[in-house]
Amino acid sequence: MMSTPIAHDVKVFVPSKEFELSLSFYERLGWRVNWKEGGLAEIELAEARSYLQDFYAKEWAENFMLYVVVEDAAAWHKHIVSTLANGDFPSACVQPPKKQEYGAIVTFAHDPCGILIHFAQPTPQR
Repeated sequence: MMSTPIAHDVKVFVPSKEFELSLSFYERLGWRVNWKEGGLAEIELAEARSYLQDFYAKEWAENFMLYVVVEDAAAWHKHIVSTLANGDFPSACVQPPKKQEYGAIVTFAHDPCGILIHFAQPTPQR
């Protein structure tokens, strides 16, 4: 049986409708911008990297999701509410944390182009 070649990383390409606005949104939430060139930037949170790209397709963006495992979903809700309070991101929004059927407590947020971000706090399993 042939062995699988070694892989070192997996990154997703995250769409943006207004690249600079989305980049600013992610930075304010805590993502670090590792580099930016033209309409592409590598952003990082919790040692996980993604590419934010200056590309938008409505159907894709509205079905694209990020799942971020967090220690405290309520703290993230508070942080996001504070980030959105100045009105710099009028199309972005956040919902209060809610326990999901599968057990996690999740704060749902939408970025400026409609991407759904799950800030999920795992809960102990019975």
